[in-house]
Amino acid sequence: MAKTVLKNILQILIILIFNNFLAQKTPEKLPKNAVNDTISKKDTIVVKKEALEDILRTKADDQRRDVPKKMTFLNKNAQVKYQDMQIDADYISIDDNKNLIYARGKQDSLGKIIEPVITTQAGKKYETNEFSYNTKTKQAIAYNARTEESEGVITAQKTKKYNDSVFAMRNADYTTDEYYIKKKDTASDYFMRASNIKLIKTKEKSQIVTGPIQMYIERVPTPLILPFAILPFSDKRAAGILIPSFGEREDVGFFLNGLGYYQPIGEHFDLKVLADIYTKGSWNVRPQMNYLKKYRYSGTFTADVGTMVRGIKGLDDYSRNSTYRIAWTHTQDTKANPFLTFSASVDIVSTKFYNNNLNNNYIFNQNVLNTQQNSTVTITKRFLKLPVTITGTASYAQNFATGLADLRLPQMNVAINQFYLFKSKTGVRQGLLENITVNTGFNLTNFVSTQENELFTDAMWDKMQTGLKNNISLGTNTTVAKYFTFSLSANIDNALTTKTLKKYYDPVKNVDVEDIQKNVAGYSTFSSSASLQTTLYGMLKFKKGAAVEAVRHMMTPSLSFTYSPDFSSPGFGYYKNYYNAEGALTPYSIFEKGIVGSPSSGVVGALGFNIGNNIEMKVKSKSDSTGVKKIKIFESLNLSGNYNFAAKTHPWSVFSINGQSSFFNNKLSVNTSLSLEPYKIIFAPGATTGIRTEQFGHFSVQGFNVQLSYPLSSELFGEKTEYAKKYPAKGEVRNENYYFDDDNYAHFDQAWTLNINANYAYTKGLSALGNKIASVGLDGSIKLTPYWNINGSTHFDLVTKDLAYTRIGFSRDQRSFTINFNWVPFGQYKVYDFFIGIKANILSDALKYKDRSFTQPNAPF
Repeated sequence: MAKTVLKNILQILIILIFNNFLAQKTPEKLPKNAVNDTISKKDTIVVKKEALEDILRTKADDQRRDVPKKMTFLNKNAQVKYQDMQIDADYISIDDNKNLIYARGKQDSLGKIIEPVITTQAGKKYETNEFSYNTKTKQAIAYNARTEESEGVITAQKTKKYNDSVFAMRNADYTTDEYYIKKKDTASDYFMRASNIKLIKTKEKSQIVTGPIQMYIERVPTPLILPFAILPFSDKRAAGILIPSFGEREDVGFFLNGLGYYQPIGEHFDLKVLADIYTKGSWNVRPQMNYLKKYRYSGTFTADVGTMVRGIKGLDDYSRNSTYRIAWTHTQDTKANPFLTFSASVDIVSTKFYNNNLNNNYIFNQNVLNTQQNSTVTITKRFLKLPVTITGTASYAQNFATGLADLRLPQMNVAINQFYLFKSKTGVRQGLLENITVNTGFNLTNFVSTQENELFTDAMWDKMQTGLKNNISLGTNTTVAKYFTFSLSANIDNALTTKTLKKYYDPVKNVDVEDIQKNVAGYSTFSSSASLQTTLYGMLKFKKGAAVEAVRHMMTPSLSFTYSPDFSSPGFGYYKNYYNAEGALTPYSIFEKGIVGSPSSGVVGALGFNIGNNIEMKVKSKSDSTGVKKIKIFESLNLSGNYNFAAKTHPWSVFSINGQSSFFNNKLSVNTSLSLEPYKIIFAPGATTGIRTEQFGHFSVQGFNVQLSYPLSSELFGEKTEYAKKYPAKGEVRNENYYFDDDNYAHFDQAWTLNINANYAYTKGLSALGNKIASVGLDGSIKLTPYWNINGSTHFDLVTKDLAYTRIGFSRDQRSFTINFNWVPFGQYKVYDFFIGIKANILSDALKYKDRSFTQPNAPF
């Protein structure tokens, strides 16, 4: 034993001597002039760095430590906490040599993972089947990982974590299906699959960058494949691809409509570029820029440029047309500057834009039926201490039927606020004098009507007219005999213009000539009127217990007298005479073709009348808490006309009757108008135009119009069925309740709406044959199921027996996305359009289903 102890001591001494020898270091050579006792380096002790930077905490139902292999094994309810990471799994192994933590989910008897590994880091939770983490490099590899980001979830076959900011995924699916995210369903209703996905996370935002990515619906692949995708997980605006709709149009072929890209530009701008592509060669590009300055102004610039190709090149039906549309809207915040406001609504299109349109949205919303386009730019100046408002306007109107364009540039209006001519002596205005009000202002207009190809050319400037008008209006009123309101008014108009008209007969060409002359001329006119008005009430009560309790009639009669002199008399100089081609002396106004209008001709001393009526009745009603209900028979029924004492012929005017009413709880709206000719009209043999005689009392219908509007809905035909009481069996799909009868048929609310519009118009005048216009329009929707909706509209011409316009639409709410289908089967444009859009807000920016931008209400800014 003594030998063994001695032997061990000797071995230890040899090891210590050997280590001491290895630890010695050859001293460095000192410079020649160096002092011999200088110490070249201080002695230091190097502490070996620990493999772990923090404490590794573990727990499990069963723990085992393999010391030689430096391995730790955790089984059943295993948990590891390290720094900001926590791993929960059924099995975890820790390898100290490789600095590796491996976790696996719970397996069934066949080795299938039935409970995942849950890894939580920095507040984010990840679910995987298997998970490996290197504590030294902080890199990780996961298999069948499930990662939730914002409104979506990513499921990847293999995920590699390079650091806390970059994750690479292989064979990954991304979806925003709420039911799949909340694990209410084991399969998502849709997902987007990519072979490679990179998830990039920063403090401010996160995003997914993918290569080719394909959409799957109910696990079925669709032809919707994108070459790449960038999905941002942020509340801020972000760039993204705009998903198109696709379909077919009879005239231009198959199409992709609305394919494009969205790009925010700085803090105040964003840009959207859309393209429409058709298989027969047509194309269209639609850039749109939005801008917004919070609490100041907002606006949009839009262009629509394309080429329409119809038919086959070389054949007679081939055509190629270029179209354009330029639009600008600008709105100023009312709080920005109450004394200076600016607004613009500019919409300029080529003449044949709507006849050669490539944007299918114009077909579905019936813009292709437009016959006129208007543009206006307005600036208004108000003053703090002056009662004056100055408004400057530039307007442009296009008429597609005539091809003419009306331009007003510039137009200025100076309005002086209404004021009283006399002060009140007592503070309460009484009598005619104290109630006299004055309204006045000036209006300057530059106007031209010309062809589009003449705009801003010498020909347009030569046609330009300038006019200045001033109007002074005085009015007053007072109460007479308690029940009558007496009013007086006077109007004075002053006008100047730069062009006048001269008419004469040209014997060489044998035509009447209208010559526009460039000279300054003006006129002044005045008129006055007096009116008397009162209100009468009448009540007719029925016997007690009757269904109708009472009928109430309110009548508002009024009489007015208007006078104005004959401004066509030679003394004023506003009218001239010439001998026409037939040799007849014909009067005309030198202001006829001007923009300031012409003074009235002939003396007017007319007595006018108007009788307004309102008729209601009270009926018994069990549904009303008072026991009675008011029903409006006529909301308004007006009869008007006048008699001109100064007229030499036909002193009576045409009588007009206008009515408005509503029935069935104000659902059915009825508007009517009727024109009656009081004089007899006779027709010569074979003549189509009649002659108005002096025989009064032969009333004939000269015009009649009626408009009906009735919105129907399922709510009008009874209360909702109490399915819970009627059917005991209940089921639920996506929070929507279904109730089943004894035969297991499902029952649910099928809401529907149907708006009915009907119009009939008849005009005759002096014509022997009148013109009729009659049409019926339907517009409605019905929910076949809680998630299937059908909507559409149609208009039927009762005169021609043709369908004027018909559109049918289908939509399907598929949990996470919406499928829309629109079809126009008749008319000039026969088209169907199919679109799939994601509903999640996170993809509304990336894939732009909702086209969200900061000009819309809930967008961040």
